[in-house]
Order: sequence, then C-alpha cells, then structure tokens
Amino acid sequence: MLERFLSQTKFTSQEDFKQNFKVNVPENFNYGYDVVDAWAAKSPNKRALCWTNDRGEHLDFSFEEIKKYSDQTAAYFQSLGIGRGDMVMLILKRRYEFWFSIIALHKLGAVAIPATHLLTKKDIIYRNNAADIKMIVCAGEENILKQVSDALPESTTIKKLVSIGPAFAEGFENFYDGLNASKPFVRPEHVNKNEDISLMYFTSGTTGNPKMVAHDFTYPLAHISTGSYWHNLHEGSLHLTIADTGWGKAVWGKLYGQWIAGATVFVYDHEKFIPADMLKMIQDFKITSLCAPPTIFRFLIREDLTRYNLSSLQYCTIAGEALNPAVYETFLKLTGIKLKEGFGQTETTLTVCTLPWTEPKPGSMGLANPQYEVDLLRPDGTPAEDGEQGEIVVRYGEKRPLGLFKEYYRDPELTGATCHDGVYYTGDVAWRDEDGYFWFVGRTDDVIKSSGYRIGPFEVESALMTHPAVVECAITGVPDEIRGQIVKATIILAKEYKSKAGEALVKELQNHVKKVTAPYKYPRVIEFVEELPKTISGKIRRVEIRDKDKK
Repeated sequence: MLERFLSQTKFTSQEDFKQNFKVNVPENFNYGYDVVDAWAAKSPNKRALCWTNDRGEHLDFSFEEIKKYSDQTAAYFQSLGIGRGDMVMLILKRRYEFWFSIIALHKLGAVAIPATHLLTKKDIIYRNNAADIKMIVCAGEENILKQVSDALPESTTIKKLVSIGPAFAEGFENFYDGLNASKPFVRPEHVNKNEDISLMYFTSGTTGNPKMVAHDFTYPLAHISTGSYWHNLHEGSLHLTIADTGWGKAVWGKLYGQWIAGATVFVYDHEKFIPADMLKMIQDFKITSLCAPPTIFRFLIREDLTRYNLSSLQYCTIAGEALNPAVYETFLKLTGIKLKEGFGQTETTLTVCTLPWTEPKPGSMGLANPQYEVDLLRPDGTPAEDGEQGEIVVRYGEKRPLGLFKEYYRDPELTGATCHDGVYYTGDVAWRDEDGYFWFVGRTDDVIKSSGYRIGPFEVESALMTHPAVVECAITGVPDEIRGQIVKATIILAKEYKSKAGEALVKELQNHVKKVTAPYKYPRVIEFVEELPKTISGKIRRVEIRDKDKK
C-alpha cells in the first residue's frame, strides 16, 4: 500500500529520509475508498483489527469485513440523512463500531467528531451548538445515554441519535437494527475534495475552552510517517496504541498510518487501566509494537515484568507528554527496548520524533520530522540559537504542509493568531542541542519565571522522577512577592512512601532535586496528592493546579 503514495519507501538515515520522503497525494483522496477498500480488494482476508475486551470477548476483522461493515454503516447513515459535510459526533469508547462508523463517515464525505465518554451534559451542549452537530452515535451505556438525552433540549441542530447498545433510551435509533435494514451501499457521485473537512476534534487543552481543530481529507496520508516509520510497522505487525477513541491519539495509532502500513490494529476495550492486565494482553496476543503516553510506562515499570513473556514486543514509542529520562532508563533495563519519543499536537501530525535509524537521547523528543520545517523562535520572533529556549513553530510559507490543520473551525481570529506570515505557532517551548535534538520545556503558559530565571516544569519533574518515592508529579509556579514566582511540586507518592509524607520527606525531595539539577530549580513548596488533574489524553492540567493555588 505504501507504494501507492511514496516514490521511495525504504530509508536508512535521517538525511535519506529528509531528501527522499515525499507523499504523492491523489486528487480527491478518501481514506475509506483509497486505503480500506483498496486493501479489501488486494488482500481481502488480511487481518485489519484484533479486538478484545476485559470480559474475555475476542473478535478479528479482515479488511473485507471492515469494508462490508463500513459500507453497511454508510448506507444506514445515509438513510438517516447524513451526507457530505454533515457533522457527526462519535462517543464510542473502544468499541469496534468506532472503526465501522468513522470509515463510513469518510465514505459519505461527512465530518467525524470523535469525543470522550466523559463528556457532561454541558460539554455536549457546547459541542452540539458550536459545530452544528447533526447526529450523535454513542455507546449504549446508561450514563452516556443520559448525558446525551439531557443535552438534547438545548441542542438545536441534532436530528438523530444512535445507540450501538446494549442499552437504549427514548429517541435513540438502534445501530444494528439500522445495519440489518440498510440497502446495499452506493458510493455518492461527488464524495469530497481534498480540502473538505473530514475530521474535527474539540481539543482537550491544558488551558481555556476547547477549540475546534479541523483537518481535511488528506490528513490520514500525513500519518504515513507515524505508522510506517515512527512506529516502524509493516504487514506482519500487531500494533497497540493505548488510547480512547475520543482522543486524537487514536487516529494517530489505531487507524490511519497503521492500515496504510498494512499492520493489524490491536484494541483492548477496558474500563479501568490495570498495568498487570495490559501486560497480559501484550503477552497473550503477542503484541509486536506498543505506543503509550509516559503515564502508562510509569506504571508498567513498577510491575514485576519477569512474570510476563514479552518476547514478541519489538518496538515501543511514546508520546503525549515529555518522557522523563528515569522512565526511559528503567524500561530499557527491564526490557532491552529503547523508547522512541515523538511530539505532535491535535493541530499537526508527528512533528518531532525519534525514527528507527535515530539513536535516542533519554529525555529528548528527537529530531524534526522532515515532513515539516520545524524551528524555535524567541518571543521577539527571531530564531533561537542552539541551547536557547524558544517556541516550537512550523514554517510553511505559501503552502501548508500535509498534516497541518486546516483551521480552528468558525474562529478565524484564533486561526490567524496561531497561523500567520507562513508560520504556525505551537505554544510549546523547547530547546535544541548541537546535534539537532529537541528537548521539551513546557507550554508557554507553564514556564516559571523565578528571580530572573526561566524554569521549565519538565526539567524539575524529571529530577523528581529519579527519586523512588515519586510516581507522578506536576511542577507549577506559585506567585511570590520577592521572586515573582516560586516552584511548586504536586506529587503522587509510591505506596511504600505514603506513610512517610511529611516535612522530612519534603526536605529529602528538595535536596534530591538540588543534587540532580541546578539548585535554584528546587521546589520550595511540595504538596502530596492522590491524583493529578488530567485531560482525557493523560496530559497534566497544570492550569487547574495554578487556579486552585490562586483561590
């Protein structure tokens, strides 16, 4: 399948990749027809999806079956009045019907809006009205059905509600009844143009209200570098990305690049993350490739990995937040696998990454993905020197690169504020070393200014993570009359240290940071907590901690 979109598919170095990686974008590209149906025609029995859940159920779907069910779903959605440009929200957790539905919406030229099952009535009303959502397809669980139903009276554009079961409520169509009654699917004559919106996310952002990030129909092709090169996948791969389908990471790791590469996507549908259960899945299903946020790896390395046969696991990648070097080193020691970090946003695809031919530097995000022209800018807009902090930007000149979002939907002011003069401003701060490796510092809002020093939360968090007492932590700035701000650490303690929480442990952790990094960076305030506020994608919401401290 790669050969359809790349002139050269094998690369041996960063320079080779930079010079020769080029995606050939077809006119009116549609992932449903040009990838899923193409695989069904070429290798109908090839396994596309391996799905299991925490109740022991297991199903495999071939590409022929994914085509069949997505066609049925498309025909059903057509009968409900869904067509080109219509907005449809998918609240489907990790149910396999997500794959039927998102492919069906692509085939209709409609807009898929994946969303988390944790949305409240207020959240759903906001999304429905902001995007003029026409239909919601959701998992049939009482709490989800209630929130959607309660939002309906204040949602002016909703025409249809669909439940995939097992529960239903008044006003909800039965997904499988609809599939069974659907007529044979006929492909619409004019499905889409490349520049049409196909996918939209309400960002889970660490600050402010969610923004509507719109991607066009070419967006899946930008994930060729994600699946085939960063994840290092091939037709024999069985890949697991740990992500709910409501998070953008799901299409990064459970759909687009993986199926273009011909890999099988593995889905573990579970209610609660239990490290031991996840390790058992890797062992029993012989997962070959794993991608997860740092939080997951922090918990995995605290398990006794000798109890599991992880010999099938060949390659691991990590994204979502910056990787603490201590986690990298521990995982390498336990498994022999070097974690390959990557950085990107809902607005982009993989922007900075550690590709197979790149030697990781623990704590670094890696090198710029040649798919983008990545740079660092000072606050005055001039390029930052090596070793100097700057905002990560993507330069694009006259033509936006493949994978960069189309716009913040219905918000030209915000779009213009972040994309102007041929530059996209990410809002993330990093520094670059002499070898071109990027090192994450934090969001522009998260950088702490104390006594004239600029302190990145990540560097202090990394220092704390090397102490055995710390499972997770968040560094924030607290207003201070003398220093402007002082460093605060909010910490989740390991079980064996919880009884020791007190002044002695505070002093021990402060002295530990002074030894590991520059002494002026040590946290002058330490708070022990049971959990940290996070987005659905697992990113720490430092803004909540700051707001709480202000109050």
